[in-house]
Amino acid sequence: MKTRVLLLFIALALGGCGAVDSMKSGFAHSQEVAADLEKSVGTKPSVGFRWANGSLVVVTINFQGVPADKPLDKIVQLSRESVSAHFQQKPKHVVVSFTVPGE
Repeated sequence: MKTRVLLLFIALALGGCGAVDSMKSGFAHSQEVAADLEKSVGTKPSVGFRWANGSLVVVTINFQGVPADKPLDKIVQLSRESVSAHFQQKPKHVVVSFTVPGE
């Protein structure tokens, strides 16, 4: 019984603070960025984010392979623009990366 009361208290405490709302909105924004970049670049990336003390610290964008029809500087520019358009805060860093298969 004490465990249930403790879990209920923790759930209410988290629901009352902005942490849960930040995670929900951050996840929605990351999905919007991924869809936007899929349209503009042609490949859907994985998009992650990290908050610290209520500030957006970093947004990471990872493409599976290097898109062949866009130069890297254009991919970086499109990524920054999409992050700025969809996230409510400007992150301190935007990391664009590419995962390529090993030998």
